[in-house]
Amino acid sequence: MTAAPSETNTPGRDRDPAGLSVIIAPDKFKGSLTASEVARGIANGLRKSMPGIHTIELPVADGGDGTLDAFLANGYTSREIMVTGPDNDLQRSAIAIKDGTAVIETALTSGLAMRGNRTPNPLAATSRGVGDAILAALDAGARRIIIGLGGSACTDGGAGMLQALGVSLKDGSGAILYPGGVSLLDLEHVDLSGLDSRIHDTEIILATDVTNPLHGPNGAAAVYGPQKGADNEDVKVLDWALSHFASKVSTEVAHYPGAGAAGGIGYAALAVLGATARPGIELVLEMLDFETHLVGADLVITGEGRLDDQSFQGKAPTGVLAAAARHNIPAVAVCGSSLLTNEPRYPDFDAVHALTDIAPDLCTAISNAGPLLEELATQITVHKLQPLTAAH
Repeated sequence: MTAAPSETNTPGRDRDPAGLSVIIAPDKFKGSLTASEVARGIANGLRKSMPGIHTIELPVADGGDGTLDAFLANGYTSREIMVTGPDNDLQRSAIAIKDGTAVIETALTSGLAMRGNRTPNPLAATSRGVGDAILAALDAGARRIIIGLGGSACTDGGAGMLQALGVSLKDGSGAILYPGGVSLLDLEHVDLSGLDSRIHDTEIILATDVTNPLHGPNGAAAVYGPQKGADNEDVKVLDWALSHFASKVSTEVAHYPGAGAAGGIGYAALAVLGATARPGIELVLEMLDFETHLVGADLVITGEGRLDDQSFQGKAPTGVLAAAARHNIPAVAVCGSSLLTNEPRYPDFDAVHALTDIAPDLCTAISNAGPLLEELATQITVHKLQPLTAAH
């Protein structure tokens, strides 16, 4: 659902009598709240404890699950589509559209969450749904497509995506390959002549924080296959299959950073669709014109469900933090729980507030996250905003 523009989200607006402007740009709290719900909870708490304060809610994502929601909350329109799920079944999904740009989320088109309670089938899971979504975006008139790579259920090198777009993949007898990564072992013939011609006039950008190659010890199967239900033998088979696929398409691109993203969807997009890869949070902030919103801000609040050392490896909160640092704006993190060490970091958060600091246990923090966020916002008001008010 698209968020209606509001006056509190207008860059450059004259600040309210409190004299303070706060940017609220969190990622989702996975399993609890969407990024929009997190931003709303924090904003509600700030306004209750400091009436009249100017808040700008800009929910963000890093290219993984929640990416579509971030764009929908910032002016994009949802378009319902039908896609082939990872188990080769037809499912409902959605893309986001605005001014000729479409956003596709792999988690919603070929994702683990689409499997429900079914037993994982890592050898046969397909990426065809991403190709279906690309076709829907092209039919909607998009000439720039952003694909958030994260949360995929497949390890097929993007073969299913390519087949949906018209690429012919056949075995030695001329039969079309079945869905799934394991079938790539039988691949002998690749024909790109049927690729949808509109692809050549379309800019395709991959949003990802993954830098893994397609195959090998750090490849898609070895690193991410177990998360998708692959056992040790499955991982070996899928890795051989991806290596064979690369030998038929491009061995060079197989080693590009990000080729192993989303079970190799990154590889197929880079090698065949002419895509470029960008750090997910960097791209999202750029598309949301985040730097413009920062002008005149006094404080930035970001966060995610759990902050840990990996949060500093291309995740959304640290991307927001870096942007705030470029404008010399203090940044505060709000999270469900924090496992951050005390090692000095640059740039670093001015403060970290966790729901587990005020909740009796983790289960309560998850189930009661909304009201607890409003309570945490009161702490931010006391420790950060009231001193700023005095300075004004």
